[in-house]
Amino acid sequence: MAERKPLISGNWKMHMNHLEAIQLIQKLSYALDHADYASADVSIHPPCTSLRSAQTVLEADGIPIALGAQHCHWEGAGAYTGEVSPAMLAKLAVSYVIAGHSERRQLFGETDENVNRRLRAILSAGMTPIMCCGETLEEREAGQTEPRITAQVDAGLAGLKQAQVGAMVIAYEPVWAIGTGHTATPDDAQAGCALIRDRVRAGFGAEAAAGVRIQYGGSVKPVNVAELMAQPDIDGALVGGASLEADSFSRIVRFRLQ
Repeated sequence: MAERKPLISGNWKMHMNHLEAIQLIQKLSYALDHADYASADVSIHPPCTSLRSAQTVLEADGIPIALGAQHCHWEGAGAYTGEVSPAMLAKLAVSYVIAGHSERRQLFGETDENVNRRLRAILSAGMTPIMCCGETLEEREAGQTEPRITAQVDAGLAGLKQAQVGAMVIAYEPVWAIGTGHTATPDDAQAGCALIRDRVRAGFGAEAAAGVRIQYGGSVKPVNVAELMAQPDIDGALVGGASLEADSFSRIVRFRLQ
């Protein structure tokens, strides 16, 4: 099995209007070179209002950064005010779609079953899902880390085929280490990612476990990315705040030089 190429994804959350998105993408294109793209895949995930502008500048300038979305509905069309369908995203040349982000779960009541429906829809539209999972501080303190992550992985991937799972991305987000004052060490990150890979292996076999890319998401910064990426089961990073600045995000992409 060939080495898994890292995927560094920038989740812009509810930041960047379409003009700011264009400026940030252009700055990233100046900061990164062909060697950087050869060593890591890169995706950016703007808010929906900036997707078309981002697509235009990426394609017009031939920038090898994949376009991603932060969320979608599972239906192809319908009376779902405020939602966006996978088919709409695919028409904008979106490659990756985040599903089940901790903020969607905590703030908007996203369930494991809904995550599974989104994954199926994303895959059916020809895009790659980035499925997020991770435990809260309360779950960690109660010794529920393993059963919580196991339940999220099992429910999220239910009914998918081995080849689909092996080609997708899963992001481990230790919710307890995001904005809480608690810090996840590289060993903590590795333990969570290894647990996810073990669960994929148990449910879908060794080939799927070897192929699936597992990102770490939790206050990834230029100062800690190299140590995180040195862990055997971490295949990339889902980056939040540090992806909003071209300098910090490009340094994360170039983690081998840190």
